[in-house]
Amino acid sequence: MSLEYFNPVRSVYGVGALSSLPGLLGSQRAVLVTFPEARALGLVARVEALLKDRLRGVIDDLQPNPDVAELSGQHEAFWRDAGDVEAIIALGGGSAIDTAKALMVGTSSGRFDEIVAALASGRALEPARVKRLIAVPTTAGTGSEVTPWATIWDRQRQVKHSLHLAETWPSVAVVDPELMLSLPAGVTLQSGLDALSHALEAIWNVNANPLSDTFAVAAAREILAALPALMQQPASIKLRARMALAALKAGMAFSNTRTALAHSISYEMTLRYGLPHGIACSFSLPMVLERARGRSAERDRVLNEALGPLNDAPQRLASFIERLGVKTRFADYGISDEQADRMVAHALTGARGRNFIGALEAA
Repeated sequence: MSLEYFNPVRSVYGVGALSSLPGLLGSQRAVLVTFPEARALGLVARVEALLKDRLRGVIDDLQPNPDVAELSGQHEAFWRDAGDVEAIIALGGGSAIDTAKALMVGTSSGRFDEIVAALASGRALEPARVKRLIAVPTTAGTGSEVTPWATIWDRQRQVKHSLHLAETWPSVAVVDPELMLSLPAGVTLQSGLDALSHALEAIWNVNANPLSDTFAVAAAREILAALPALMQQPASIKLRARMALAALKAGMAFSNTRTALAHSISYEMTLRYGLPHGIACSFSLPMVLERARGRSAERDRVLNEALGPLNDAPQRLASFIERLGVKTRFADYGISDEQADRMVAHALTGARGRNFIGALEAA
């Protein structure tokens, strides 16, 4: 059986990597898409100083977990006003990068509802126009800088869309740990657990391959070692760099496998119960690990590399997450056993749930 690994994103990593932006952008002109606090943190001024007149505008009126209600106006205004730019620079966490991916693909009419309709119906979407994307994450966790996916929420209809096209791969990921020094503790924790979920979900996955395993194991082991230390020493650039690299590796892993059951569960937890994504996709990891072990001798071997002996691995993983202040039982979030069983059964039928190695047996 042949296996394939593919990731077209050029990755630039290291303290001070932001200074490489002018060379990466070249002669192109760009719009900066970033989070509202970026200007007060001095990040907008740094990009303006680096790019000078090549920066043609800033979009910073973003909301967490981009929703079609806000994206529609942003998308249509962008394609109306930014016709002379060739690139988008996304500076921020997953929400900023996801927003940029939603903006970078345009329709002939300039209307965003055409994109939403295609996503809702499952029709193939062929963008009429595309901007180049340079992704600059300010959190260590999303992985969106090296993947083609953008999560687009429609809270009015209580659904989540996944935008993923050949065109929505970033061209470059600029991973600068220095940008993560100002992260609040809550965001540091949530993004770190998101990265851990990406790593483990890439292992208990029907699409896993030897290269994705290499990235996933390295990421999981490093996060287990570095995240608790970082929570105690948030000003440590060394620990920020370790987590940034681990999150990048986790992104490289799931860029090929996609996520699995824990993420499938997370979407309902975010839509219905308001849990932040990093918590929603990580609290169930011990339960999913319990379901994953024993399904495949090969997957058990890789999980053992990442987590150590599997006989008590679910309990150790639960203890790790709970020591960081995150509860790991559905009941902790007001969800009964019966509701939890229904939620897991439903999650197994979703596109991400079907990537889980135990999905076929559960069907």
